[in-house]
Amino acid sequence: MTTDEIVIISTNVSSAKGTIKHPQPEITIDDHGVVGDAHAGPGLRQVSLLAREGIEKFERESKRSFAPGVFAENLTTRGLPVEEVAVLDKLTLGAVSLEVTQVGKECHGDSCAIFREAGRCVMPKEGVFTRVLHGGEVKPGVKLRHIKRRLGVWVISVSDRASAGQYEDRSGPRVTELIRQHLNGRSWHLECRYSLVTDEPGELEALLKQAEKESTDIVITTGGTGIGPRDITPETVVKRCRKLMPGIMEYIRATYGREHPAALLSRSIAGVMGSGLIYTLPGSVRAVEHYIAEILKTMEHLIYSLHGLDIHH
Repeated sequence: MTTDEIVIISTNVSSAKGTIKHPQPEITIDDHGVVGDAHAGPGLRQVSLLAREGIEKFERESKRSFAPGVFAENLTTRGLPVEEVAVLDKLTLGAVSLEVTQVGKECHGDSCAIFREAGRCVMPKEGVFTRVLHGGEVKPGVKLRHIKRRLGVWVISVSDRASAGQYEDRSGPRVTELIRQHLNGRSWHLECRYSLVTDEPGELEALLKQAEKESTDIVITTGGTGIGPRDITPETVVKRCRKLMPGIMEYIRATYGREHPAALLSRSIAGVMGSGLIYTLPGSVRAVEHYIAEILKTMEHLIYSLHGLDIHH
């Protein structure tokens, strides 16, 4: 189905948490969620959605039928490809605008009336949870638009010799490769960019300004973290950081420095630049692999935190 074919087929409300919701001819969504619904409030799961396709698959498996709202979803959809929905995507329904804050949730088992009624629940895997950006009225038949948010990654290699063609830069492409591998199969809408510049502060700073202006989520530089006369990456980057995260680089230096003392000499830093993250890595492929292995462990959590999402998976 195309985006134009995604529709709301039921609008559902319940007066108590942990119970099934009941279809209503129309609902009102304000800045706390669905008016009159038990889940309305200041949290991150103000409005929930569940695709009818997921319910139908569950019906075939369980040989039972389930009415809209049985799994406690506020909005039952038709045509929404849940596997393509990522955190921070936008869902619009006319004047209503929702931001995805979570896909799937923990099931509470026997303590949940829904679980007791249905035997198990679809929401832990297929439920889409959102917070309200703009409210309004919603009723069955309204079309839903899924606006995918890109996860922008910009890898910048800083090297005089690679820029002059004296050798091929391998560290920057390796960063991109490792990030793609890590996010493969996840719902992030990844967009990667690669640049190669000399060890001139002005060249690097121009790209950092552009990345910040474009709200790039993750900027990773390689090279220029030593103490040579042309190594200028950390001091150029730190001027654009509004917050620093010293712990991760200290940990990497300490961990890999035990076997490779030269790792202790790196001046790599990590921080927040604009609305995104920035990391400065050494220029060797082996170092890049060590650093990225640790960075990827917390990268998504940090992105969520920058957008006010306290999500623990």
